[in-house]
Amino acid sequence: MCKEQSGTGAAVYGLGVIGAAIYYIQGAPTFLAGVIGLLKALVWPAYLVYHALTYLGV
Repeated sequence: MCKEQSGTGAAVYGLGVIGAAIYYIQGAPTFLAGVIGLLKALVWPAYLVYHALTYLGV
């Protein structure tokens, strides 16, 4: 894969992580919930891909 092609995917992933972090932190009632929200923001794409592949039966 070329470097030019991987940059776009990384940018989209980065924006998704930032958006998810903001979403989870805004809804966090405590500091610990905010920290857990940050961790969730980092791993949500893995859950999305896992469940998508499960749904598709791959």
